[in-house]
Amino acid sequence: MENLQDLETDIITAISASDNLTALEGIRVSEVGKKGRVSLLMRELGKMTPHEKTEFGPKLNSLKSRINDAIADHKTHLETAELNQRLQSERIDITLPSPPENSGSIHPITQVMDEVAEIFTEIGFSIAEGPEIEEDFYNFTALNIPEEHPARQMHDTFYLPEDADGKRKVLRTHTSPVQIRTMMSGPPPYRIIAPGRTYRCDSDATHTPMFHQVEALVIDKNIHMGHLKWCIEEFCRKFFELDDVKIRFRPSYFPFTEPSAEVDIGCAFKDGEILIGEGDDWLEIMGCGMVNARVLENVNLDPNEYQGFAFGMGLDRIAMLKWGIPDLRDFFAADMRWLKHYGFAALDIPSLSTQNTNMPDKSPSAAPAIEANKNRSHKAEARASARPSQREESPSAAPAIEANKNRSHKAEARASARPSQREESPSAAPAIEANKNRSHKAEARASARPSQREESPSAAPAIEANNKGGDVR
Repeated sequence: MENLQDLETDIITAISASDNLTALEGIRVSEVGKKGRVSLLMRELGKMTPHEKTEFGPKLNSLKSRINDAIADHKTHLETAELNQRLQSERIDITLPSPPENSGSIHPITQVMDEVAEIFTEIGFSIAEGPEIEEDFYNFTALNIPEEHPARQMHDTFYLPEDADGKRKVLRTHTSPVQIRTMMSGPPPYRIIAPGRTYRCDSDATHTPMFHQVEALVIDKNIHMGHLKWCIEEFCRKFFELDDVKIRFRPSYFPFTEPSAEVDIGCAFKDGEILIGEGDDWLEIMGCGMVNARVLENVNLDPNEYQGFAFGMGLDRIAMLKWGIPDLRDFFAADMRWLKHYGFAALDIPSLSTQNTNMPDKSPSAAPAIEANKNRSHKAEARASARPSQREESPSAAPAIEANKNRSHKAEARASARPSQREESPSAAPAIEANKNRSHKAEARASARPSQREESPSAAPAIEANNKGGDVR
């Protein structure tokens, strides 16, 4: 048998002399591989006598082990050297900015909720919320909806299994139960909006089983249809960003209001699109009316002392009208392409719609909302610069980003206008003072929006004006 000492010296020398991993791998195959010299010596053991096996077997195993250890150590050395060489030659410039990351966007429904909340809180409304799984009393009975009304049928309402007492709760079919809960929680006055999810058994291009509504309620002494008319007109001007908007009130019927009306907005139908504020056509956008005396009695209010109005609309529907979205089902399809096209950039400052409370202040005023407007310049700047390429992709969303180039001048002009009426309405004074602080907000939005929306001071002076002539068309 070959001299094992000389063989080991020869192999270890070859391992040490190898200067790359490829050469080292060749030595491993030629020495300890299946046909390597050490492996061939191991096969010779089968031809030896027991005495020779006892003598040479351990020596061969020890030799093979030392060779494998030497190969492993030298391989680690070569890998470390190769890595160090790469680190020297392949440097990374850590001063370069990181690549852009994909960011989320605000869903159009969330954006609409935000805008609606801002508009109404600016004129003194607060935001109320309630449960989506509702009792029959709050959803139907208290609202003067009789037992035989179609809304109570299984084909229109989602009913839950019976409770232990045999009663069945429902998924609320509107946000009107929030109004009932608010009126039963404390004495008037109330001035609230109730946005949220609602559920009905319906599904097509303009209806989904789950959709979003916002309803408004005002209860106080001496409230009349003129107040209702002003609130709706003011909302439509601000939301659709029009200086003048045509609105028509059509007599209608709702069990919870009397008199009741459907509200139509002037529009034009052109090339398959709806243009709000143009043309001679009309489109229904909401229902409204004076709160039915029976509803007031159901919440223990005296209809001879208190009156009020209510109106409600679909948030999904007005979003479709504002941004030209043709199919309601797209809102909930989770299509990333659609969301990137119609989504809005996230804002640094939380929106007013996130500052809700479960039960509203029973005597709300416009002061907190006006005070909040002082901090909106940052929000406006964020909107002005947010996602320009995406806004260009969605022309229908672009007008919604801009407004009020001359807002501060309008506010100052209105602050000095109609002095006799301003004196009659003390609540106008805070709004006039607040208008003086809106110049920063106007400047921030001047480069982002066309001058479309007309600013309104406070709800109080306009409501006072309507006392003198609030007719309903």
